This record gives sequence, structure tokens and C-alpha cells, in this order.
Amino acid sequence: MSYMKTTLTGYAAYRGREGHWAFLLHRITGLGVVLFLAIHIVDTSFVYFAPQLYVDVINVYRSTIFGLGEIALVFCLFFHGVNGLRIAYLDLFAPKDWTIDKTRRSMLVALGISLVLWVPSAGWMLFNLLRHNYGLFGG
Repeated sequence: MSYMKTTLTGYAAYRGREGHWAFLLHRITGLGVVLFLAIHIVDTSFVYFAPQLYVDVINVYRSTIFGLGEIALVFCLFFHGVNGLRIAYLDLFAPKDWTIDKTRRSMLVALGISLVLWVPSAGWMLFNLLRHNYGLFGG
């Protein structure tokens, strides 16, 4: 348990600016994606083992809080994927570019690309959430 405490305090205490934030955000978004996949595997198995429970779970997923969580999940997917490509590129093809300045720049580019991909998706998902859950926009 003390190892976990040391790890978490080390993550929170280090102040490495963009490189540190990229590291933390990559870990957090990865955990979000893994959590979603685990839940998705379990709830999909309900189709076979408990069909009525599956229907109930799907109705819970249609709630507003899960809709907002889904919007956050899409950001996790985009950022984790784009940042993973950034890391793979730097590791495999340009290891000399692992400098502080280039890491800062490449992290901001990765975040920018993620936001460019996420904002229209989030807007569309929010539009559908408001339309289906609250009857706005002709829903």
C-alpha cells in the first residue's frame, strides 16, 4: 500500500509542465478507456446471461449522467490515441526529439488535434443528449 501512496504522491508532486501533464493525462485517459471496456464487456454479456438486465442497463446508459460520461470517454479515446501516436513516433522514428522544447510543442499539438477531433463529436453528442433526454431541438 505504501508503494501506491508513494506513486500517487510522486505523480501529483512532480511539476514538469507540459511533459508531466501529457504523462498524467495519458495515464488517466488510458484508465478511462480500460474502465469503459471492462464495463462494456460485462454489460454485453448480459445479453446472453440475463436479457432483462441488459435492457435495464441500456436504459440506465441513456441517462444524462452517462451521456456526459460518454462525451468524456470520447475525449479519452481521442487524446489517448493521438498522444500514443506521438509517443510511438518519438520512440521509433525520432528519439533525438525527446527534448523539453520539442516535447512541449508536440504535446500541445497532440492536445490540439484531440480537441479538433473531440469538439465536433462532443457537440453532436450533446445535441443528441439534449434532444432525446429533454425534448429540445424538436426531440
